[in-house]
Amino acid sequence: MSVQRILVVDDDALSREFLVEAVHSLGYNAVCAANAEEGLQRVEQDQPDMVISDMRMPGMDGIELAEQIRERWPDLPVVLITAHGTVETAVKAIRDGVQDFLLKPCSPDAIGLVIERVSRTKRLEQENAYLRDEVSGTGSAPMVAESRAMLELLRSAARISRSCGTVLITGESGTGKERVAQYIHQASPRASGPFIRVNCAALSEQLLESELFGHERGAFTGAHKMRSGRFELADGGTLLLDELGEISSKMQAKLLRVLQEDEFERVGGQKTLRVDVRVIASTNRNLAAEVAEGRFREDLYYRLHVLPLHVAPLREREEDILPLARHFTDIYARRNGLTPPAMGDEAIERLLDWTWPGNVRELENVVQRAVILGNEGCIRPEDLVFGPAMSIESATPTKAAQDLKLHDPEFALALADNPMSEIERVAILATLESTRGNKTEAARRLGLTARTLSNKMKIWRQAGLVA
Repeated sequence: MSVQRILVVDDDALSREFLVEAVHSLGYNAVCAANAEEGLQRVEQDQPDMVISDMRMPGMDGIELAEQIRERWPDLPVVLITAHGTVETAVKAIRDGVQDFLLKPCSPDAIGLVIERVSRTKRLEQENAYLRDEVSGTGSAPMVAESRAMLELLRSAARISRSCGTVLITGESGTGKERVAQYIHQASPRASGPFIRVNCAALSEQLLESELFGHERGAFTGAHKMRSGRFELADGGTLLLDELGEISSKMQAKLLRVLQEDEFERVGGQKTLRVDVRVIASTNRNLAAEVAEGRFREDLYYRLHVLPLHVAPLREREEDILPLARHFTDIYARRNGLTPPAMGDEAIERLLDWTWPGNVRELENVVQRAVILGNEGCIRPEDLVFGPAMSIESATPTKAAQDLKLHDPEFALALADNPMSEIERVAILATLESTRGNKTEAARRLGLTARTLSNKMKIWRQAGLVA
């Protein structure tokens, strides 16, 4: 909830008691003050999410109180209650920072409607601030999947989406774990709620704590105003904790508490906040191994490992390579005002021969470069640039391979008594390493066709001889 604690300010004891009881009956916490000066003290002390104040009070009136709050706590909404509502008064009050009005006599239902309006406005402001600060991509892309592994994963994700349990998505970097998380959110009953993400590996421990839980004004140097954290912003929706395996033991303990109790405090704050958030965590680490090594809390691991999903690397789902390549071709051609180019047979073979150590992210980058820098109308083999090298033609054998003397007696002795199948496997794997995984170039150096090399790799993979 965006609004949880409400400060009631009224100099009339009976009116104040009625308002406090009404707020409690609506499910909110209430604190009260008998005048505006006391109200300012309670704001400082109790850190409410909203203020409901009588307009006419002795000394400082409600409009002056709103002005003071606006100067000191600009994000704190104020609602005024008056028996003398006029258009001029309302315009001036809103100009001075008043969020809404209630006319006496006001019923609990009327109070509830105003609180809901303020809560919605506050939520929108928080989400807009998050979206302005968030460096986001182009939105949620559709899932492209034709391989058996991905289709089975999406079927599992669809079943998982209907539940409310915590999801742990594992897989190598660049496999599309975030896309799977978005798919789960969009297929869930929470689809109309926010989908908020945070990269845990990109932030220091202090910054990550502030990003997740928010902070109060003055909590640390640079905290000039209160800021809501990602858990608050994700209330009613889904929070993706990307690369969760990178967080410190201290943050693991704080996160465990939120997952267990659905509550937390902002950095520098004392007020306990409750949220309704579905957490999806993703990591490229083997968390079970991290637990065994003592680097990850066992209780947090089991709290996360309720609904596990594993995204296979792209090299293990070759059926997805061409559909994804065509999908990215269309996307980047449209973004750059180009007609989507065709892809020749040789270019297709080059795509299928590469091992894609960077997975789908690498494929997207390769296709984007080919669409923008290649000749318009067709993607040629030379337009596809793999790995850190500028082109595959620039790839050269490693120094060890250059220094290798095939007729050296010691080398021949090392080969003796080894099965030819083993010698062949060692030679192919060493050549692939020297070409940075480029199957086409490795096959050329070995005197094989790329298809023959690929078939051998598949056989060894199925036999568990290679990863």
